[in-house]
Amino acid sequence: MATITKIQPRALVRASGGPRYAVALAVDALGTGLLRPFLLLYGVTVLRLSAPTTGIAMTVGIVAGLVCMPAVGRWLDRGARSTVVAASMLVRVVGVALLLATPAGRAWQFAAAALFLGIGNQAWPAAHAALVATVAHGRERDAALAAGRALRNAGLGVGALIATVCLAGGTTALQALAAVTGLAYLTAAALVWSVHLHARPAAAPAEERDDVPAPRMRALLAANVVYVFCLNVPEIALPLVLVTQLHASPVWSAAIFVANTVLVVTLQVPLTVLLSRYSRRTVLAFSGVVLTASYLGFLAATSLGHGWAAPAVAAVSVLCTLGEIVYAGSATALVTALAPPRLLGRTLARFELSTGFGLAVSPAAITALAPYGPTALWGSLAAATLVSASAVATEKDGSARRTSPHVGDLV
Repeated sequence: MATITKIQPRALVRASGGPRYAVALAVDALGTGLLRPFLLLYGVTVLRLSAPTTGIAMTVGIVAGLVCMPAVGRWLDRGARSTVVAASMLVRVVGVALLLATPAGRAWQFAAAALFLGIGNQAWPAAHAALVATVAHGRERDAALAAGRALRNAGLGVGALIATVCLAGGTTALQALAAVTGLAYLTAAALVWSVHLHARPAAAPAEERDDVPAPRMRALLAANVVYVFCLNVPEIALPLVLVTQLHASPVWSAAIFVANTVLVVTLQVPLTVLLSRYSRRTVLAFSGVVLTASYLGFLAATSLGHGWAAPAVAAVSVLCTLGEIVYAGSATALVTALAPPRLLGRTLARFELSTGFGLAVSPAAITALAPYGPTALWGSLAAATLVSASAVATEKDGSARRTSPHVGDLV
């Protein structure tokens, strides 16, 4: 089984798509951080829509964006790489333009803008993973995917910090932030387009082109819907619990969010490299165990007195973030390893469908369980995640890679 013994920055940048592509990712993430965390606020304060109407429009945009994934997968399987990534950014430019052109009170136009932003946000992860899988291979690819996530989180964090400072300017500042976001997407798309990366599906071995079917991954896809709940724990579950149930200061929620971002940026690549000595499936199952332990930790922390509960929740959030990092470093890597080259796009599209569905339903599930108490929320999440980890660990990889001479390295 191949492992990575050290991190070489230049090799990592090259494996991630090259310097221009890395700059494009940073610019795109910075622009996204300026607007995405405040899109609900934009709808309420600038467009004067009600909070429920704004939330429904955003949810519809996210879910409708998932519909484009099969087409994205087929496009990738025809060999497109940088073109699809650039298109995902240009679609979001359209979304921002529609947002800026929406008059106050027009919910349907806001929903249309959210739709285009949703399409771009849903298409980007699969397109990015396919591009990296074309440039890098084996465990180097895993490290490159991890580096991309770390860079993206850094850009999102910086963008959100800048936007938070600018929010004192009111509605004018929000509109300016949206305009800057559109320019950032346009700049990033131009940089990605200039990379001109295209795959050659016909270059795959004959047995992979004709005889190897797409991996079913039924247990993996179902488990992924539950796994991705961890991504919304710092943003939704913990603020909800801390503020409404423990009556703690909102500062705790902000500190947890900042700590989550810093940990992901600093540890995503090192942890992925460190765990490369184990199979990806084993690491993914292990991440479920870590997440389960963190959910049980939150359950225990919330039972403490009000003076201790908030600090305990903050401490346990570090464990949850470590589980998130391990999950993110192994899930997409496992899918790209299982997929035959000719079906890489469609396999990644199916995976992103499960991710998008999980991200869409998790806020509703978390907010529905929370009123019933800590046991209902954290106990349910712990049980579901542990079952998902077991399903991942026991699922067979199928026929897609049975004949491969490097099965241990791949999965």
